[in-house]
Amino acid sequence: MCQHGGMAQRDPLEQTELTFLLGMGFQLMLGEFVRRTDDAGYAELRPIHGLAFQALGHDGATSSELAEALGITKQAAGQVVNYLEERGYVRRVVHPAGGRRRLVVLTDKARRHLTVAGSALHALEAEVSEAIGPVEADTLRHTLIALIRARTEDGVPPLRPVW
Repeated sequence: MCQHGGMAQRDPLEQTELTFLLGMGFQLMLGEFVRRTDDAGYAELRPIHGLAFQALGHDGATSSELAEALGITKQAAGQVVNYLEERGYVRRVVHPAGGRRRLVVLTDKARRHLTVAGSALHALEAEVSEAIGPVEADTLRHTLIALIRARTEDGVPPLRPVW
């Protein structure tokens, strides 16, 4: 409770639904992450692009596989790939299985971004731990894992893109 003019006031967040609190926390963390990566020279990239980099991983993927991994349409995945290819973050190569399929793979430029983004994420997590305490941060992590497991059983849901 806060004291204001001699009267005790409840924190309005205490009355806020859990879904909204989770959303606010996500927005705050994502906004700060984007600001830091923008400041590091990656303002042309949005969160969807980082998620695409994660989905492509070390081995690459087809545009269709990328669409499935991100939970977006094949057309949207094609647009993401085109955008990233035009900026030098991915390239299309012949698929090892042959045929007309093309494999989308990360370039060194994308790998450098992943290093910067990883550092930003680790720094944010360290700041959260410092702000709320390491035990509380660990409890938060395990509570979120339990929430995800309760809603998805054993699977790990895709993190849907935020454009």
